[in-house]
Amino acid sequence: MKLIDLHCDALLKLYEGQGTLRFSDAKELQTNKARLHKGQVKVQCFAIFIDPDIPSDQKFQVALEQIDYFYKEVLGKNPDIIHIKEWSDFERITIGQIGAMLTLEGVDAIGNDLMKLHILYQLGVRSVGLTWNNANLAADGAGEPRGGGLTIFGKEIVKFNNEHQILTDISHLSDNGIWEVIELAKFPIASHSNSRTLCNHLRNVTDEQAMAMFNRNAMIHVIYNPPFIKESGEVTINDLVKHIYHFCSLGGVRHIGLGSDFDGISTFVKNLEDASKTQNLINELLQHFKEDEVRGFAYQNFLDHRPGVLR
Repeated sequence: MKLIDLHCDALLKLYEGQGTLRFSDAKELQTNKARLHKGQVKVQCFAIFIDPDIPSDQKFQVALEQIDYFYKEVLGKNPDIIHIKEWSDFERITIGQIGAMLTLEGVDAIGNDLMKLHILYQLGVRSVGLTWNNANLAADGAGEPRGGGLTIFGKEIVKFNNEHQILTDISHLSDNGIWEVIELAKFPIASHSNSRTLCNHLRNVTDEQAMAMFNRNAMIHVIYNPPFIKESGEVTINDLVKHIYHFCSLGGVRHIGLGSDFDGISTFVKNLEDASKTQNLINELLQHFKEDEVRGFAYQNFLDHRPGVLR
C-alpha cells in the first residue's frame, strides 16, 4: 500500500555530509530513494532544520544550502522524484515516481523578516512549524520552560500561512502555542507527534489537543521515534499501533497519518528501522483495522484534508 510520510530529516544529513552522500542509495539515509521505493512511500516530505547552535546571522544561509541539496541531489539527480509545489501536484505522481515536498521545522532561519519566509515559500516550502524545541522570535517550543504561546510575529506567520495555503505545524510547539495555532490557523497539522496519554513526552499531544485538532479537520501524523511511543523497554510496531488506536478512540480515524522522523532519530522501532520497512507497519495495521481505514492512515486522510480540497 502506498503512503505519504510528512516528516524526515534527510536534508540535514545531506547538508552535514557536504556532498559525500548520494540520495539515491546512501546507506546513511533511512529515507534514501531505494528505501523509499521498497517501502512504497509515494510522497516524502523533507524538513529544513537549523541547529539552534548555528549563529543567527548564518541560519538563513544554512536553510538555503539545505534547499540547494534538495534541488541538486534529491530532484536534480533523480528524474523519478517529482517536486510537489502545489496541492494539486499529488494527482500528477505516476507509477514509479515519488513526490517530494519541502517543509520548515522552526522559523529560526528567518529571524524577524517575513520576506525570508516568502522566499522559502517561493522555493517550495508548504508546511511551517514555528519552533523546534527551543524558543525563538515566533513562539516558545515544547522544551522552553517558560511555556509561552505565540508572539505578535508568530501570529503574523500564521496569517501568512493562511493566506498562502501553507500548513501550520504544531509538533514542536509549547502547549500554549498549540492552542493558539488551533485557534488561528486555517490549516493546522501535527507532522510527527504521538499521544501524551500513552507516552508522557512533552512532544506528544494531549487528548484535549488531539480532539480539538480533529474537530478542526486537522491531521495528526504519528511518529516512529521510540521515546515518543513508549517510556521504557523495547518498542514494537504494535506499540506504535496503540497510539493510532487511541487517536481513533478520540474520533480521529479520518484524521491520522504517518510522520516517520527518519534521519532525525537514533533509536528505532523493531522491524521499522528505515523507510524500506514501512510495509511492516502497514501489514500490522491491516491486522487491526479495516482496509479503508488503513488506506486513510497511509495516504488518503491527508489527501482529503490538504489545503485546496473542498470539505
